[in-house]
Amino acid sequence: MSKELLFQLSNTLSLLTWLVLLIAPYRKWTGRIVIGGAVTLLCALYACLVLDFLGGFDPGSFGSLAGVMELFTSPRAVLAGWVHYLAFDLMVGWFIVSNAAKHGLNRYLLIPCLLLTFIFGPMGLLLYLAVRAVALRKHFVD
Repeated sequence: MSKELLFQLSNTLSLLTWLVLLIAPYRKWTGRIVIGGAVTLLCALYACLVLDFLGGFDPGSFGSLAGVMELFTSPRAVLAGWVHYLAFDLMVGWFIVSNAAKHGLNRYLLIPCLLLTFIFGPMGLLLYLAVRAVALRKHFVD
């Protein structure tokens, strides 16, 4: 399968899963779709991409910015990195939804947090942590 097709398929899967998180965050089946479906598939794709790339991989590359930049000169490595982002951002989205459900937060408070997480990852998580702190009047919540 071509790298471009894998890119398109992983993006589509991620986008559809984000829509599920936005539309039905507190449904019992949402976790099955997010974790049991999309994240698992993205992790498996990532593992395949990384295992295929290991021959040209230097573990010392992570020791400097220049080394990391060199890693991402390969389309295979960029695709693997992108799938890594998609999987982890979905996990953060699932954390936001499941944590908010645990604390009884209104699902509409999650919409800006999830949208920001979808686009800018950690900034969405930061917004959620701030919203949760204000809504629950606690800075540290289990």
